[in-house]
Amino acid sequence: MQINKVYSVTVISAVAQQLGVEEDLLREIAIGMEPEDGVIRVCGLSDDNDISIMAFTDDGVEELKNLLEMHRENSQPLK
Repeated sequence: MQINKVYSVTVISAVAQQLGVEEDLLREIAIGMEPEDGVIRVCGLSDDNDISIMAFTDDGVEELKNLLEMHRENSQPLK
């Protein structure tokens, strides 16, 4: 039997604050991430099933940092 090793996640707003970037930028960068990459959706008590909060495992935060770095490299204007 496989036991899930994820014991905590960090919501996207907290990750944005830790990394010193806008939450919207992280949301845009993370849009292609899958649960295997360390991203999950946390649902609340809302009746609207489409409302959820993006959250990341420790591995997901590391993946997000890598994606953010790639985004910054690709966004650099050519001199």
